[in-house]
Amino acid sequence: MAIEPAVYGASERPPRGDYVRGGQVAPDYTCPQNYAAYTAADHETYSRLYQRQSALLPGLACDEFIAALPSLGSSSQIPRFDDINERLYKATGWEVVAVPGLIPEVPFFTLLANRKFPVTDWIRTPEEFDYIVEPDIFHDLFGHVPLLFNPVFADHMQAYGAGGLKAHSLSACEQLSRLYWYTIEFGLIRQANGLRAYGAGILSSSGELVHAVRSPEPQRIMLDLLRTMRTRYKIDSYQQTYFVIDSFHQLFDMTAPDFTPLYAALSAMQPLAADALLPEDKLALLN
Repeated sequence: MAIEPAVYGASERPPRGDYVRGGQVAPDYTCPQNYAAYTAADHETYSRLYQRQSALLPGLACDEFIAALPSLGSSSQIPRFDDINERLYKATGWEVVAVPGLIPEVPFFTLLANRKFPVTDWIRTPEEFDYIVEPDIFHDLFGHVPLLFNPVFADHMQAYGAGGLKAHSLSACEQLSRLYWYTIEFGLIRQANGLRAYGAGILSSSGELVHAVRSPEPQRIMLDLLRTMRTRYKIDSYQQTYFVIDSFHQLFDMTAPDFTPLYAALSAMQPLAADALLPEDKLALLN
C-alpha cells in the first residue's frame, strides 16, 4: 500500500518527512529510527531545546512531569528510542516507535491502543528553534513521553487510542480531537501549589508555558467533556482557552465511559469559538 502523509490544519507547504525511505515505512507508518542520520547540529539543537525548556519547568510544569523527565536519558544528544523503551516498558508497558511525520487518525489511534507512542524522528532546523509548524522529535519526546512513565496517564492514553478508533467508526473524530487538544496537548492541572501544565504542546514551548500558567489573558475553565468537545481551537497562536483538571485520576475516570451518548448530544450543538465564555463555565483561578 502507498504510504501518504497526513495533513491537519492549513499550510502552504506539504508535510515534512520522508514517507518512502526505501520501503522501510510499514503500513502502520512506523519505521526504524535512523540514528546515524542525525548530524552534530541536530544533536546540538536537541540539547539546546532541552536545556532551555527544562530550566523553565519549576513552578510551571506539573509535579509528575518534572519527576519523570530524567527517564528520557541524557539531554546532551537525541536519545535512542531503544534506550528509552528499556525503561518505559518496565514502567508502564509502553514503547515509543519512530514515524516519518504526521500520520492519519486510524494508524495513530491503533498505535496508542496498543501502548505504542508514535514519535516523529526528524528535528527542526536551527532557524526554527523558537517555533515549528509540525511536531518534531523534541516536541514528541520532551512533551509527550515523560508522562507515559506515569501509570494513570499511560492508561488514559491507551484508552484514548481505543476511544479514537470508535470515534472514527462513528464519524466523531473532530469532537474527540478537541478533547485531545485541550488535554493531552494543552491541558492544565490544579495542584496543591497552583495551576501547572501537563499538556505536551505547552511543556515543549517556552513561550506558551509561561502564557498558559501565568498570563492573565487566557481563560482557564474547569474541564467538562461536552464543553471541551464543542470548543474549536487554533493551531497558529497561543490558546485563548485552557481546560483544567484536578488530577490524572479524574481525567481517566471522566473519559472511561462510552462516549456514544456524548457524540449524539454534540451533533445537536453548535461548536463554540476558541475564546467563548459561557455563564455556566467554572473558572480556575491563577496561583
